[in-house]
Amino acid sequence: MSDSHAMSPPGATYAEVEMALLSRWPETRLEPSLDRITALTDLLGDPQHAYPVIHLTGTNGKTSTARMVDTLLRGSGLRTGRFTSPHVESMTERISIDGAPLPEDAFVTAYQEIEPYLALVERDSEHPVSFFETVVAMAFSVFTDAPVDAAVVEVGMGGSWDATNVADGTVAVITPISVDHARYLGDRPQVIAVEKAGIIKPGATVVSAAQSPEVAQVILDRATEVGATVLWEGVDFGVEQVPALGGLMAHFRGLRAEYDEVFLPLYGEHQARNAVLALAAVEAFVGQDPLGADLVREAFAEVTSPGRLEVIRRSPSIVLDAAHNPHGAAAVADALQESFTFSPLIGVVGVMSDKDY
Repeated sequence: MSDSHAMSPPGATYAEVEMALLSRWPETRLEPSLDRITALTDLLGDPQHAYPVIHLTGTNGKTSTARMVDTLLRGSGLRTGRFTSPHVESMTERISIDGAPLPEDAFVTAYQEIEPYLALVERDSEHPVSFFETVVAMAFSVFTDAPVDAAVVEVGMGGSWDATNVADGTVAVITPISVDHARYLGDRPQVIAVEKAGIIKPGATVVSAAQSPEVAQVILDRATEVGATVLWEGVDFGVEQVPALGGLMAHFRGLRAEYDEVFLPLYGEHQARNAVLALAAVEAFVGQDPLGADLVREAFAEVTSPGRLEVIRRSPSIVLDAAHNPHGAAAVADALQESFTFSPLIGVVGVMSDKDY
């Protein structure tokens, strides 16, 4: 196989490991196969099966929802591992233990511990192990070594062929599905939903945001096929919210109880919906008892989501958001109108060249 990679030197720095990872197949270069990640995790002893997993897919809101799930689990006394992508400032953000990004020295150690196995997989593979596959394997191994009580794992793109799908989610969380990455996933939501519904495993509980009828049917079909249970926003759980100073005030109707006067220090109705999705996912994960109103209030009060309507300056106010598709942009526009008063409002927008809008 070509595209061989040199081993990182003993005592490698974080910058050297970062460059070694970036020299691999990028996240935008996809090949629909779980063969490499399956071979790699097999050599590592299948660390992804050492703990229960809450697995998240969808088009928008995955990282925010994952961070909320993580915070609620920690509030329940569980030690957590969290894998999200992409990162905002540092690659270490992708792998968190107990809500904190992996320190750079631990990130280096995690890479060097799996590095010898990368060459073994590549020896028998037509294609090299990608950047994303490598970091996924690092995360699964780090979570086992910690050890964690639960892992919160966000897909990179899609679902069925995503490297994270070697894990079997006890709870599968599906955020709103719309069009994004059309080049890879298709240009119709119901086609995209087929790929994303691939994270639903036999016997799992599916916690889904409200979806279009076509997308909902795809999710139901997959759940029926594998014997999973589906819980729906707007049917089994829901939220009402009003803007508040510094965020929003919400009333949650969860799976087990109602939670009043919960402050969320994030902006936009979409974040309230992400929050109730996270709440329902954790309720489904922990069992039949309610989480407790104080636990929910305290957990949500400390939630952060960098790069999501993040206020980085006042006077004048500057707000950053990573919206990168029409559904996300619409949510940002609604939140700006609902929660901010700009006069004048100046928008600076950057769009990748492969987008068709």
